[in-house]
Amino acid sequence: MTDDVQLYHRDAHYIPRVAAVHDMCGYGKCSLTAAIPILSAAGCDVCPVPTALFSAHTKFEHYTFHDTTEMLPGYLDAWAQEGVELNGIYSGFLGSAEQVGIIQRMYEEYPKALRLVDPVMGDGGAMYPTYTDELCKATARLVDGADLLMPNLTEVSLLTGLPYEGQDLSESQIDDRIQALLDMGARNVVLKGIDRGDGFLRNYVACASQGGADQRIELKHEKLPYMIHGTGDAFASAVCGAVFAGRSLADAAQIAGEFVRSAMQHTQVQPNFEVRGVSFELDLNQMTSLVQ
Repeated sequence: MTDDVQLYHRDAHYIPRVAAVHDMCGYGKCSLTAAIPILSAAGCDVCPVPTALFSAHTKFEHYTFHDTTEMLPGYLDAWAQEGVELNGIYSGFLGSAEQVGIIQRMYEEYPKALRLVDPVMGDGGAMYPTYTDELCKATARLVDGADLLMPNLTEVSLLTGLPYEGQDLSESQIDDRIQALLDMGARNVVLKGIDRGDGFLRNYVACASQGGADQRIELKHEKLPYMIHGTGDAFASAVCGAVFAGRSLADAAQIAGEFVRSAMQHTQVQPNFEVRGVSFELDLNQMTSLVQ
């Protein structure tokens, strides 16, 4: 990539307003309980659009799930009546295929807002329990025109139809997946979670306007010897927060990777840390420092 891309130029006197289109979990840190504090710490006014209500996230054995699709048209009608303005629309976990149309409605009503898509559909080669083939197919419609698309390798497979081949991908396999997403219409891609077993996790940044997959940027972060639920949501939220703090895309992805790594280190001493979710509370100062 010859020049790193900056998606948002921050006015020091203005607080950008970002709609966070995600589910809400009562217990287990992810989705809105990650997006709201992380984006707020980065100096954003977060406007939640709840796509589902869970008692706890789906890593737990017992949880309740309520699809909010029916309430969302009126919810957005009220915003329109109040003249709400948005600088960004950041979408993640969806409760139904119909919600893709609701997000597209938001794109029409807020044409100047950045389209930030975390296509939350699955991990480890499998869809999440509440997802269906219909919902994944609908989610793929959000790729075209996305200012920023942030999939993991499972989600790349679900979006493109390319096979899921684990996390240890060759350079050519990475190029193929990034280019497939750009060919679908994504303007910028952050590909998450390549693991070659050498002690590092790698993310890749590519921009359609800067040479695509041929000019991608590789970012490396120390891999910790344990897994924690919700790190993907924390990472995507931190990328968005850094973008709205005025950082370039590669810088934002690097900042987000280190934010998550640090939060994971704090998380491992918490009770039930592997399923409870990433505990980033002690690391929010890293996001706040971006706008001080």
